[in-house]
Amino acid sequence: MGVFTFEDETTSPVAPAKLYKAFVTDADNLIPKVVSAIQGVEIVEGNGGPGTIKKLTVVEDGETKHVLHKIESSDEANFAYSYSVVGGVALPETAEKITFSSKFVAGPNGGSIAKLTVTHHTKGDAKPDEEELKIGKAKGNAFFKAVEAYLLANPDY
Repeated sequence: MGVFTFEDETTSPVAPAKLYKAFVTDADNLIPKVVSAIQGVEIVEGNGGPGTIKKLTVVEDGETKHVLHKIESSDEANFAYSYSVVGGVALPETAEKITFSSKFVAGPNGGSIAKLTVTHHTKGDAKPDEEELKIGKAKGNAFFKAVEAYLLANPDY
């Protein structure tokens, strides 16, 4: 198995606690309201904590598809969260899983610095496809900006 790790960082005018609430604590309710492609989130196994498997229903190109997420860890005190894509359309055939670890830390002017580490666990000696990585990064950035825009438009959230 190959392991390929990528790191990214972005700043946001939204405070870390509010980002954590939106992306972790209230994500199952908020995300389908903010990102139209995500139709719903349901727990298929577990109690919501580490080890829980969630099924996201998404619509892409008019087709209903699914993505399976496994919660790896959640640390509300440090605004850190980790989950893995373990099945569905977001998992390439060459990958065992893709793990996303995020942490929101205090940034300038009351905002945040969002730190993301993405780890691809590939099958055999496969390497992540460069085009898929670019598409994934663009989708991730658009997703983050959509949630951020919602939070800025709804300061009482």
